[in-house]
Amino acid sequence: MDRFDRYWIGILIGLIIPAAFGFTYIEVMHLWYALKTFQFEAGGVLSKLLLVSVFPDLALLFVFYTTDTWRLAKGVLIGAMPYILATLMVSL
Repeated sequence: MDRFDRYWIGILIGLIIPAAFGFTYIEVMHLWYALKTFQFEAGGVLSKLLLVSVFPDLALLFVFYTTDTWRLAKGVLIGAMPYILATLMVSL
């Protein structure tokens, strides 16, 4: 597992997983209509969607910390920061 313990791998995982999870969440919950009619941001759905998208990163962060892959865990946390900051900006 030491060969995968790299910052850049964690950053890529931290950036890709929330985007994929958010897209899957939109598909499953049928939120395309709200997205097309611009009701997506009005109800606060966008901030909740961004926040829900970060949950897989937090689960991975826990797994990486318990397996002592510290650099990978830090990279995932750094990769999740744009989503967390976007959630804070949208919710304010």
